[in-house]
Amino acid sequence: MREIAFRQALREAMQEEMRRDNSVFLIGEEVAEYNGAYKVSQGMLDEFGPKRVIDTPIAELGFAAISVGAASNGLRPIVEFMTWNFAVLPLDQIMNHASKMLAMSGGHFSCPIVFRGPNGSAGQLGAQHSTAFESWYANIPGLKVISVSNPYDAKGLLKSAIRDNDPVVFMESEVSYGEMGYVPEEEYLIPIGKADIKRAGTDVTIVSYSKMMKVALTAADELQKEGISAEVIDLRTIRPLDWQTIVESVKKTNRLLIVEEQWPYGSVSTEITYQVQKEAFDYLDAPIRRLCSTDTSMHYAPTLVAAYLPTVEKTVKAVKEIMYSVK
Repeated sequence: MREIAFRQALREAMQEEMRRDNSVFLIGEEVAEYNGAYKVSQGMLDEFGPKRVIDTPIAELGFAAISVGAASNGLRPIVEFMTWNFAVLPLDQIMNHASKMLAMSGGHFSCPIVFRGPNGSAGQLGAQHSTAFESWYANIPGLKVISVSNPYDAKGLLKSAIRDNDPVVFMESEVSYGEMGYVPEEEYLIPIGKADIKRAGTDVTIVSYSKMMKVALTAADELQKEGISAEVIDLRTIRPLDWQTIVESVKKTNRLLIVEEQWPYGSVSTEITYQVQKEAFDYLDAPIRRLCSTDTSMHYAPTLVAAYLPTVEKTVKAVKEIMYSVK
């Protein structure tokens, strides 16, 4: 397999699906003439033209509404938001229209649309550009929510999302676009709703997703040096969530830590904790722990950014507390 950047994996997914299906188009701010704010759509305007790679004004509510209408009439839009922080504006279209279209039409109209773009923090961007939104959208029935951590998963899941007949929220990370990973040249799809065990282990299960996977995997390397074997699971899909993979891992390791960028209140880890305690309570040798971002807005100062996010050091410390029952 060749090694390509995260942004190239996303680009290839869109290109391949647009070549396969003429009903697929890309719309968003700077996706065409500027080749994408993060160069994800570089070269796509030249290949597909302005009718299928469409620049928009800075009006997220407007172009999201146009796209929902297009999806309801047989097209398959890919809507790029410059950041999911800006997608608060078209939330009405995502929540009240796209997610409910099938139910409100009595099953007559589906809404095959992908909303994608960078999510969460990306360094010193301040409070209004640093929110992680997975749990927000996972709380909306009718939406599928994907949050990817590497180029291989990004390409395979984005292709599946574009082909899906339901609305899909596809969340990336701005700091990951330049990261390299191995991706096959031949076509492949990854099923939506299936987690992946990135590292096998026996002593503790660490569940994570998106860019926090790098934290989880690095922490697992550090823990291995001290004789602690961590199994690391990448959720990949937040809704529907692969409970079986998590529960089977906990039955083996008897301990669970969830690492995520969400705020702790009403987070993805909250739901995972409930489900695991319901399905595998008798297998737990220690209370479930979660490591989330600090329950406040993320500020600009680099010291406060570091204090806000989960880190390798915090993850190692949390695992040791689970292993040795210390506080």
